[in-house]
Amino acid sequence: MFRMLKARIQQGRRTIRVPLEAVELPERFRGRPALDASRCDDGCRACSEACPTQAIAIQPLRVDLGACLFCTACQDACPSDAIRYTTDYRLAARSREALILSEGEYPLAQALDAKMRRLFGRSLKLRQVSAGGCNGCESELVALGNVVFDLSRFGVEFVASPRHADGIVVTGTVTDNMEHALRETYAAVPSPRLVIAVGACAISGGPFAGADASHGGVPRDIPVDLYVPGCPPHPLTILDGLLRMLGRMESGGAREADPPRAS
Repeated sequence: MFRMLKARIQQGRRTIRVPLEAVELPERFRGRPALDASRCDDGCRACSEACPTQAIAIQPLRVDLGACLFCTACQDACPSDAIRYTTDYRLAARSREALILSEGEYPLAQALDAKMRRLFGRSLKLRQVSAGGCNGCESELVALGNVVFDLSRFGVEFVASPRHADGIVVTGTVTDNMEHALRETYAAVPSPRLVIAVGACAISGGPFAGADASHGGVPRDIPVDLYVPGCPPHPLTILDGLLRMLGRMESGGAREADPPRAS
């Protein structure tokens, strides 16, 4: 027991500190791509042809982060370094159109309106729906609850029943067998409710887009409030998107949930 306590003291603080912008990730981390169209050779389509999900378009050069697998095949194929992956984990967006990355500043996820922030800003309960995923995104969601990320300190928790939830988190490409379950879960969440699409599969179908059993992500008639791209997205990417959506990152940092008031 003494050895265990000594080891824990030597480890120091394990929970990641806020603001999240202070996090340093290894060079091998595949974050938001940086584009430089001026380096593109006329007629060169090596990057778009190498992309397994057709997430890259040229003239002008742009990348659909909602379909991107962050496999770096485009970076490896580009002869002029017009595309390179950075370590910037801030990828989440509030609209599907905002995930189309071009040159210039990338718009980060905007906060909910004032009414929704009053409802969910201090306490957000989510029901996760794995609608045909490979368990990669699901594993990253589970990691949000460990001692490093500690999602619950911000008042955000996963619950077992949609009737106890404020919204749903969808992962997976939404297969034929899971579409009905997804719709039933969405309908069971009391209004107003939030929908968060996590991972390329839930956003666009990912590598399974166009497959017979795939619906290409969250159905269009289910409104999505937050898109978190990646294959799978890093826990920091998910956490950053959630905090920005809840208005916790407006000043560049994130604050932990307010303590419960005494009765």
